[in-house]
Amino acid sequence: MKKPILEAGKSYSFSDYFKLPYPTRDIVAEFGYEFRYEKIELPRKSTNKPNLDKLRAIFYKKLPHISLNSEAAKREFFVSPLLLELLDYIDLQIDVEYLINVSEQLKGNIDYIIRSSHELIVIEAKNGEMDKGFTQLAVELIAVDHYLAENSNPLLYGAITMGSMWQFGVLNRQTKIITKNIDAFLVPTDLESLFAVFLGILE
Repeated sequence: MKKPILEAGKSYSFSDYFKLPYPTRDIVAEFGYEFRYEKIELPRKSTNKPNLDKLRAIFYKKLPHISLNSEAAKREFFVSPLLLELLDYIDLQIDVEYLINVSEQLKGNIDYIIRSSHELIVIEAKNGEMDKGFTQLAVELIAVDHYLAENSNPLLYGAITMGSMWQFGVLNRQTKIITKNIDAFLVPTDLESLFAVFLGILE
């Protein structure tokens, strides 16, 4: 029998999973979920090709003058401007540092939860280590799955970002399979594609 990764009776916050030296598949298996790494056909919706030239120009012009060597800096200067821009296209509720406490092993603050009338996206912002960051995101999706037990939406979407790179994942709540997308989006280069995915999920 395989030895459990998580210690019985020990308390774990979401950030603790970032530090564990185990692959995502082994950690999510502790909660009865399966992990896959493959191409995802993400929903996309373009609203007359939203003009993001101004935001792209701001990124190109101003980011070279800002020290972006911390998670806080990337959230403030990369992620926040993008989410504020998204509010111009769709009615959203954005919760920052949202606290979830499902159990002693599923608790902590989630960087961003974006809610529309239909769906939500969980976003975890990291300064580095996208793979470990996705492990943390996967555990957060599991916690949200339990937290929203009465919600009937079959899919939960999440994104891990280093500011300049975004990578999505999806949790199928029926099959308990978490899939990490092989493809990633670069900012500012792929702003239109990234926005199309946000709109496709949230609308």
